[in-house]
Amino acid sequence: MTDSTHTLTSPAGAIEVALAVREGRAPARHWKSGDAGCLYYTVRHVDLDRVDITPSLLGLDFGGAPFLGASMEVVDVARRSDDATWVPVCGERAEIRDRYNEMTVTLREAIPPRRTLQVVFRAYEEGVAFRYVLPEQDALGEFVITGERTEFRFPEGSYAYAEAWMEGPYTRVRPGDVHRPNERPLLVELPSGACACVHEAAVDDYARMMLAPAGADGVRASLSGDVRGTTPFATPWRVIIMGERPGDLIENNDIIRNLNEPCALADTSWVRPGTLLREYTLSTPGAKRAIDWAAPFGISYLLFDAGWYGHEYHEASDATSVTIDTHKVKDPNHPGLDLPEVVAYARERGMGVWLYVNHRHLERQRDDVLDAAASWGIAGIKYGFVNVGPQSWTRWLHDTVKACAKRRLMVDIHDEYRTTGYDRTYPNLLTVEGIRGNEHCPDARHNCTLPFARFTAGHGDYTPAFFSKRIQNTYAHQLALPVIFFSPLQCLFWVGDKPFEHEARPELEFWRGIPTTWDETRVLDGRIGEFVVTARRSGRTWYVAAITNEEPRHVRIDLSFLKPGVTYGAGTYTDDAATDDPRGAVACNRHEVDASAGIDAELSASGGCAIKLSPTEGTP
Repeated sequence: MTDSTHTLTSPAGAIEVALAVREGRAPARHWKSGDAGCLYYTVRHVDLDRVDITPSLLGLDFGGAPFLGASMEVVDVARRSDDATWVPVCGERAEIRDRYNEMTVTLREAIPPRRTLQVVFRAYEEGVAFRYVLPEQDALGEFVITGERTEFRFPEGSYAYAEAWMEGPYTRVRPGDVHRPNERPLLVELPSGACACVHEAAVDDYARMMLAPAGADGVRASLSGDVRGTTPFATPWRVIIMGERPGDLIENNDIIRNLNEPCALADTSWVRPGTLLREYTLSTPGAKRAIDWAAPFGISYLLFDAGWYGHEYHEASDATSVTIDTHKVKDPNHPGLDLPEVVAYARERGMGVWLYVNHRHLERQRDDVLDAAASWGIAGIKYGFVNVGPQSWTRWLHDTVKACAKRRLMVDIHDEYRTTGYDRTYPNLLTVEGIRGNEHCPDARHNCTLPFARFTAGHGDYTPAFFSKRIQNTYAHQLALPVIFFSPLQCLFWVGDKPFEHEARPELEFWRGIPTTWDETRVLDGRIGEFVVTARRSGRTWYVAAITNEEPRHVRIDLSFLKPGVTYGAGTYTDDAATDDPRGAVACNRHEVDASAGIDAELSASGGCAIKLSPTEGTP
């Protein structure tokens, strides 16, 4: 066996990934880091002559069989390229380009049992992805993968944003000091000032990858359970999104969806993104009151949350019938809930209805529940407290998304599931939680970290709120969040908000009819945990939002992204500290701007601003 290195460069030549096989032979049963005959990969930024991923190990562990990734020799290298454009049903951009170069390296053990392994690399300008493929072969049929040796090692001086659980806070630490196990995506600041984000894509018939320490400057894949399969078999993609500035990670996150299969639905006309309002009384008159307020405001859907079919934690509850939970609604004169009547009332006013269902009832009576929801005319199902991690639960969740698609039901998955791009294949999966959102009422520093960390994975159901006294940030900060945080289903006025019980607030005009999918997205500025400025376009209208951490901040918003020669009416909603309310007030103003202009905004501590830019009447 001789030393060999095989390189792959991205189409424009900016990114290079190299696979190296160390010379020599490694013990098959007592493999350890540094042994010969092992597989290593590196990632280099060619233009800047900079290594962003230092030599990192590859390989698979099997139950009842030796480690696969030592004593390997290269038997074939195949290359191909692709450059395609596709249109997402619900996206941050109107079109997504999928442009990459691919290298498949076929390797075989130099010692018995001489199993074959392929490592497939893709190099994008936005980052790198790779996966393991086990071809059909006599030496390997049925198998149990007990772990991966996949590593992600960073240059000395890098820092990671560790997150111990799906709804956890972030802590800035050395990569080797992350939690055991740590969540993904994992955001990493490189000593050069550039950023990287480690995630996975196309997780379907496989266990979730978490991340564990691998020395001072690296992390390794840690699977949430064994994986059973039969050759031929391909693992999910391991993905490294790259950017010279934090905002690039958001603009480059299409790589996650690109690595998933195309849309499997022949007709997606019924998949309709929009905004949602939760109904608290679980009653027919309460629902009609909420609809009467929400429909003119431009809200798309009403949600009946836990309690409409009995206690969500009781196995005896039946989610195929309406039985109000008396633990949640204690009014002895409760007027009851006629679900078909509410659905019809909502439809007449251009709205739809969603239902929450706890996982235990979906698991026990899934098809009956979904059939009942479809017969009532329900638009979507919100899954609650789902099981995640092991291969079996990943498969179950995706089978349930497919079952919903057959009945034209949209889906919002709570609580700990995170997207790996499956919504490209089944776009009825509108959004998922897996986020420390307004259920926890996090501080502003957390909110200024989320765009660069959690949202590199894709959509997230943060559930923006406004009136709640639990919120730690200013009103203008909250107003900005539906633009900062992407979710095709934006659940507005969460955490106890009942907007129809409050006096009209002029700043809420910014949320009236706000889009939830976009034709264009740009991150204008930002630093992790400090601030972010995001601009998104829907049609000819731009929405711009900025938030800051606990430090007050001046931001200058450059408007050069606007169409030249067009005048825009700018509605601005900014922090106004001249109030006794600790959350400040919102100053609402309107003026005209164009691409040559800029907007200066003074953000209060934990504050923000929101801007709507619409072409003036008569503008071509």
